[in-house]
Amino acid sequence: MTDARYWVGFNLIPQIGPVKARRLLDHFGDLAAAWRASALELAAAGLDRRALENVLAARPQIDLDAEMDKIARAGVRVLVWDDPAFPRLLIDIPNPPFALYVKGEIIAEDEWSVAVVGTRRASAYGREVTRQIVTDLVRNRITIVSGLARGIDAEAHRAALDAQGRTLAVLGCGVDVVYPPEHAKLAQQIAEHGALVSEYPLGTLPEAGNFPPRNRIISGLSLGSLIVEGDESTGARITIEDALEQGRETFAVPGNLYRREARGPNKMIQRGEAKLVTCAMDILEELNLTMVEEHQQVRAAIPENEIESTLLKHLSADPVHIDELGRETGLPIASVSSTLALMELKGMVKQIGGMNYVVARESAANYAADRRQKTNDE
Repeated sequence: MTDARYWVGFNLIPQIGPVKARRLLDHFGDLAAAWRASALELAAAGLDRRALENVLAARPQIDLDAEMDKIARAGVRVLVWDDPAFPRLLIDIPNPPFALYVKGEIIAEDEWSVAVVGTRRASAYGREVTRQIVTDLVRNRITIVSGLARGIDAEAHRAALDAQGRTLAVLGCGVDVVYPPEHAKLAQQIAEHGALVSEYPLGTLPEAGNFPPRNRIISGLSLGSLIVEGDESTGARITIEDALEQGRETFAVPGNLYRREARGPNKMIQRGEAKLVTCAMDILEELNLTMVEEHQQVRAAIPENEIESTLLKHLSADPVHIDELGRETGLPIASVSSTLALMELKGMVKQIGGMNYVVARESAANYAADRRQKTNDE
């Protein structure tokens, strides 16, 4: 695994985002080599003139060891693409962040997560619906993801905490900068019972341009995204659009036809961009999350074994029939069948009908997109 400090170093340089970082990684093999590369080598890797000038100007000014010390003193951990702890759901999205600053802890169980977003000018109805749905989701061991903004976001975080659940807040600034400032106590509680998450370096201020990109992380960390309230131009709409692009499920709570705050969700439902939701069970059933606690118990109780490893080598995003798996692996069909059943409970594979199996995490985005297309065709 590449030393995280080189990822942090490039993340501090303007014009070096996820796309260019991936280009450097593909060209050099690791970012340590890219950090030491000459101007000609960087140009050969595909950096444009502006990005190249920024790298050459910034590298001598960046003390990587001092930067990592600062991150450690702030109680922050940096997760990068090739870190085993990097959220698997986030790896699957287009243009994933290449460095993720985490204050708190992201755990394996956070893969069972739902994003809840909405207007900053929440009505009493919106707040009450958010609180009820989030409370019921948390009772079913679902992690709540949102953006720490005023209104619906803050209500979702507070409801999750009040229900003694986990919640992740994705920020449009550094994790050491609380915005809005009145949410300082809430941010501290989230870090204690989940995590504050950002792709921006420590000290980054909450500039307007930072917030649209962070929405792809909110949806990317989640199996599905719910919008409660917002007019047609609400920023929360971007989260739903990102979720659609990522092949994740999208949901909306209908609202009063005469209220501006209801226009966004109502339009999304009308256009088929989001499924109508009246309670948490609508989300749980659509995402097949009605037995999360049982899934978690099975995952914890049954370790990986040789049969699981063998089956995974023959599975991908393309459906494979159980009989074909038996022939390819040479394993008894009874062992294949029983192991696949346990792997499905553990969230490792998914049966998509007709005893055909796919790798659950790798194929989540493609499978959801295909299913949505078939629904539209019908």
